[in-house]
Amino acid sequence: MEHLWILLAVSFAVSAVGWIYFIYFFSIGYGLSISALSATTVILFYEQLTTPSIALLAVLFIYGIRLAMYLLIREKRSASYKKILYQPEISQRKPVFVMLMIWISCALLYVGQISPASFYLANMAEGAEVNELWMWIGAVVAALGVLIEAIADAQKSAAKRRNPKRFVDHGLYRIVRCPNYFGEVLMWTGSFLVCIGACCSVWQWVVAALGYIGIIYVMFSGARRLELRQTETYGNDPEFQAYIKRTPILLPLVPIYSVAKHKWLQA
Repeated sequence: MEHLWILLAVSFAVSAVGWIYFIYFFSIGYGLSISALSATTVILFYEQLTTPSIALLAVLFIYGIRLAMYLLIREKRSASYKKILYQPEISQRKPVFVMLMIWISCALLYVGQISPASFYLANMAEGAEVNELWMWIGAVVAALGVLIEAIADAQKSAAKRRNPKRFVDHGLYRIVRCPNYFGEVLMWTGSFLVCIGACCSVWQWVVAALGYIGIIYVMFSGARRLELRQTETYGNDPEFQAYIKRTPILLPLVPIYSVAKHKWLQA
């Protein structure tokens, strides 16, 4: 349990970048927090590290750094992204209490997300017979998710450079409309699978499950926001209408084509 307090302190410290600008709690602060928490887990459990645990934590560290750098570069170079990032409803100064609650929520969520690997190593340190196979499975699935997300981001950036006024419907976007979000869902699914072989107690399962459910909710919420923006921008385009009717919004092969009506996904 002690290691969770250390991870939480790190999460609070790094995610505090959100006090500079509100949206950073969920974007740059998120990426940097995941990287910092991964590195902290390595330091805390250096003696228990195995090849698959190093692989998983390296994947999460690289993911966080890549995400933070990608967002910083996009904020600097993309006029359309700046327009979204600094629109009035986002850039308007939030009350201190609201900022505080969001900071606390984000810090807790990020620790919950990273917790499966830390529970695996902590339980190993206490002599539990953990199953290394599930750490390998988690690392491979997580790495696949990061790869999908990176490819999706690159494909979208390239498409927008060619034609910034058209929606993206090639590459991974032929399979699912939000492949970057799907990649992240896959990554955190891999991380969560580690719990199966980690000899987790009930409370550890609860912490890990809350982190996993929380990020899945965030991904569907992000898909909903994107759907609403795209509908406003491309809604009158017959090609766009045909595209959204045949392409699932977030999960490949799962026939969920719209989440716009689900207001409970608003975050």
